Amino acid sequence: MTQEVEIEFKSMLTKDEYETLLRAYQLDDQVRWQANDYFDTPTFQLKANGAALRIREKKQGQVLTLKQPNEIGLLETHATITEDEAEDLFKYGIIHDEQMKQALAPFQLNAPLEHLGRLETNRAELQIEDGLLVLDESHYLETSDYEIEFEVTNEEEGKRAFEGLLAKHGLPYRPAKNKIVRFMELKMSRLEG
Repeated sequence: MTQEVEIEFKSMLTKDEYETLLRAYQLDDQVRWQANDYFDTPTFQLKANGAALRIREKKQGQVLTLKQPNEIGLLETHATITEDEAEDLFKYGIIHDEQMKQALAPFQLNAPLEHLGRLETNRAELQIEDGLLVLDESHYLETSDYEIEFEVTNEEEGKRAFEGLLAKHGLPYRPAKNKIVRFMELKMSRLEG
């Protein structure tokens, strides 16, 4: 299990802006597929605490990640899991990793975890001078969206660099919630509707 603090800035893009940035950074052939499967209790206990649990599937395996609020950014707790462990979470809401169980313990979940759905992303990444540039095209719940993310190690410097990046490409800042928040809000609105 590993933990890290994620500091990132993001903005929503149009499809044309996304494609223009892919070309500008010569990333057309660097796009990689990944999928996020999201889990919570039926009453969304994790979401109510500002936390989220996902399995991220990439070509090279699966990682279970708990994201939770932190003084700066988000605290991410990661555990590599096997196919069988993933299947137990999908089918029965069971987590086998002891350290992940400990990370979830403070939330005092009173119901089993259940699979809420999948978000698939076509992602291109490029390390540039001030941070990691990430361009995402995401598909979930019959919806598609596009965003630019900028992952940094210093919040103040990163914010200035991100604003400069948007200005350089003539892009307006459009607030972007985390993917899991966008997914959950859409999921909940459909459950209520």
